[in-house]
Amino acid sequence: MRLRFLLKPGWLALTVVVFTFAICCFTLLSPWQFSRNTEREQQNAALETSFKADPLPLTQLLPPGSVVGPKTEWHLVSITGRYLPDKEVVARLRTVQGEGAFEVLTPLQTTDGTVVLIDRGYVRLDSKSGVLPFAPPPPGTVTVTARARADETDPKNRDAFADASTGGRLQSYVVDSRVVARAGKLDIRPGYFQLDTGQPGVLGALPLPQTDSGPFLSYALQWIAFGAMALLGWLYFTVRELKPGGALDASSPEKPEKTRRKSVAEILAEDELAESGHQK
Repeated sequence: MRLRFLLKPGWLALTVVVFTFAICCFTLLSPWQFSRNTEREQQNAALETSFKADPLPLTQLLPPGSVVGPKTEWHLVSITGRYLPDKEVVARLRTVQGEGAFEVLTPLQTTDGTVVLIDRGYVRLDSKSGVLPFAPPPPGTVTVTARARADETDPKNRDAFADASTGGRLQSYVVDSRVVARAGKLDIRPGYFQLDTGQPGVLGALPLPQTDSGPFLSYALQWIAFGAMALLGWLYFTVRELKPGGALDASSPEKPEKTRRKSVAEILAEDELAESGHQK
């Protein structure tokens, strides 16, 4: 039976590779790109809303016990309180506009006693990759307008540290209220708040993300196309092998070997024989 070629080791290996690739395209790679596209759309929607909306009091946007989510991230909030510069932590290994930077994280105690984490912006690196000097936050009571942000997460769950390499200044690997809370032994509400230009205590204001849709949707469609092409290719070669004369058809006659090209000496010898025959 012609279907026996489907059980040949080479064909079985090809089938496994093709179907594994197609399954990965349809169930892993394409959904991953679709999810990234959804995340980008949610971020863009939140940004556009924050551009149009007026700042809200902190307790109105984020009541006690709530956390920053997709619907509240990037929204502007108004916070009144005083900075706690002695509890400040600097986030290391950051990149801002393609260059290395540090982000300065300073807790702020609001007038009702709640402590929040303020991202005052970025400072550049010095010649030894350390933190360039930066201004302290203003003393006394201030009112700042900032953007609500969700905490970053360090997969290694590392605490802030200070040693000779940091000049004694506490540094962390992520912008995370929990890390700063542990370092300063404070009770900081979840999330942090990123200052815009012109706010009290701001350093280099962090740029906002672009609101373009990104390439994720096209990538998702490409992975679907790749998976479909792999299956169609496998089907095409399967149908071809089912027909007489397929490459794996053992009953097909052997193809004749290609005619060997004659050498120059052989051609000259044949010409001499032909000439001698004519002379006779």
